[in-house]
Amino acid sequence: MIRTATVQDVPEIIAMIRELADYEKALHEVRVTREQLETALFGSSPALYGLVAEHEGGVVGYTLWFLNYSTWRGTHGIYMEDLYVRPEARGGGHGKALMKELARICVERGYDRLEWSVLDWNEPSIDFYKSIGAVPMDEWTVHRLTDEPLRRLPL
Repeated sequence: MIRTATVQDVPEIIAMIRELADYEKALHEVRVTREQLETALFGSSPALYGLVAEHEGGVVGYTLWFLNYSTWRGTHGIYMEDLYVRPEARGGGHGKALMKELARICVERGYDRLEWSVLDWNEPSIDFYKSIGAVPMDEWTVHRLTDEPLRRLPL
């Protein structure tokens, strides 16, 4: 059901990235190209990793993740950038199976954390994450620099 993403999965992953962005009301922000995702996942120094969920021969979900590091814990962890299961496949255990595989990787490699962000209005996802034991980090606020503010800062 769960396997490591391959280069052949990239078009389906991009389609699901767009589906996720549409659900999150941010489709207009998606810029990723096939070439960018292939390089990130399969280039000479990949810094992004992917898993896909399959059902009846088709890809029905994915997760993309990368390593982070906790200076407090002194170990790497996984930051899950995306977790998505197509609506018609939800309830089939694919999301939980993807999360279990990420947790297995953490435990196997000695990583102390598996972290991600979720939109505060996304109750179905929040409920799912709580059901597997995740706790919100309410006292932390994510900050981000992008576009013009990011380009302007080094000047």
